Amino acid sequence: MKKNITLSAEEELIKTARQKAQREHSTLNHEFRQWLLQYVHSNLKRNEYQSLMQSLSYAKPGKKFSRDEMNER
Repeated sequence: MKKNITLSAEEELIKTARQKAQREHSTLNHEFRQWLLQYVHSNLKRNEYQSLMQSLSYAKPGKKFSRDEMNER
């Protein structure tokens, strides 16, 4: 179920945002919904990244290779 909310912003900013959305064949309402989804899920992505890094913590860097060693074929 969708709910309406009221937001406030500078009139010129809203006008410019509407124009940009129109150029992109979209609406300000649609763009706000997309932003809201990204905002909500950004924390999930960070947690997934941290979980991945923890799962790879067993990997330890070995020796540093010289330029010549890295270019050997």
